[in-house]
Amino acid sequence: MAAFRLPRLPVFAPGTVWLVGAGPGDPGLLSLLALHGLRHADDVVYDALIDRRILALARRGATLHYAGKRGGKPSPRQPDISRKLVELAQKKRRVLRLKGGDPFVFGRGGEEALALEAARVRYRIVPGITAGIGGLAYAGIPLTHRDVNSAVTFVTGHASGGDLPDGLDWRALAQGAPILVVYMALKHLDAIARRLIEAGRPLDDPVAIIASATTPRQRVLETTLAHAARAVARARLKPPAVLAIGRTLRLKPSR
Repeated sequence: MAAFRLPRLPVFAPGTVWLVGAGPGDPGLLSLLALHGLRHADDVVYDALIDRRILALARRGATLHYAGKRGGKPSPRQPDISRKLVELAQKKRRVLRLKGGDPFVFGRGGEEALALEAARVRYRIVPGITAGIGGLAYAGIPLTHRDVNSAVTFVTGHASGGDLPDGLDWRALAQGAPILVVYMALKHLDAIARRLIEAGRPLDDPVAIIASATTPRQRVLETTLAHAARAVARARLKPPAVLAIGRTLRLKPSR
């Protein structure tokens, strides 16, 4: 078999920043463009959930900068992370900001892109597979099915301050979204379930919680909306986890 060669890909120029999605965990889900960036970056600024096997793909000699955010633990402030990206780029470094999932799906990539824009630093967005799609697929759960749903709604269960987000229209979510995918939901799962039920969602609506999605530690818990919080407590599931609610979960294979 001929040696694998990457196709012709964009030049990673000095003084630029790539905002790269690493996917939900499995290194095999990296895009070719993400791998290309890792092989050429001078600096890799990475999140807490990046698999060590992905970091091992960085160019030999690259400097790795930890910029992880974990709930309830001391974490770098977002303005400091954005400032670091700007400062490294201004030193004519090739800077790769490596984020779990997709940088523009609850990943603060938009905030970093705006900071780079304001500093007149050139940047590229490299999409990644978000956990709400890749995690469900690894659990065998179809996100859509033409006989069940024609829409999917993505929601965050965790605001920047750690509370349940304000301003969510729970009635609209409960009655207008056949399939709900909730990121960072474990901390407020009881409140989320209660609000959806009060807004009209069925008590027996199927629920799946996928923890550490696509990694060797992946766990999948299947339950109902009424029992979700108690089931998670009994199973002692820990973040990171993504929550899925809706009838397509009944199509999951029994294996």
